[in-house]
Amino acid sequence: MSFFSSLNSSASGLTAQRLRMDIISQNIANVNTTRTENGQPYKRKTVIFEEKNNNKFNDVLNNTMNQYNANGVRVSRIVEDERPFMQVYDPTHPDANEEGYVLMPNVNVVEEMTNMISANRAYEANVTALNASKGMAMKALEIGR
Repeated sequence: MSFFSSLNSSASGLTAQRLRMDIISQNIANVNTTRTENGQPYKRKTVIFEEKNNNKFNDVLNNTMNQYNANGVRVSRIVEDERPFMQVYDPTHPDANEEGYVLMPNVNVVEEMTNMISANRAYEANVTALNASKGMAMKALEIGR
């Protein structure tokens, strides 16, 4: 793995984890949103990652002939969670049905906080890898003096 490849891989991980944290923050912010623009409660969103794969012939040849080159990670898509909405009995709520139940978003704050801790740890790991690459480059420059 080349120096720039390691930096690119860490940078793509940082970008992906930042987007994951943004989506988790959006889920937490909408935990009480009972009506969106489509009239339904807010649906929890999740981020799906995939490996960056350059399908250029040169990259495929290098990966198979020499070694594996990490290309990093990217967000393939953001999907809505299809779990059912929670029903809460609150007849005074403006969105309550005839029986007094309100459909609440399918967001679990504890689950979101756990995912945010996981995203934060992954972000920190990418920063550590980036700093390690930077440190190796700086030591290599000191040898050349």
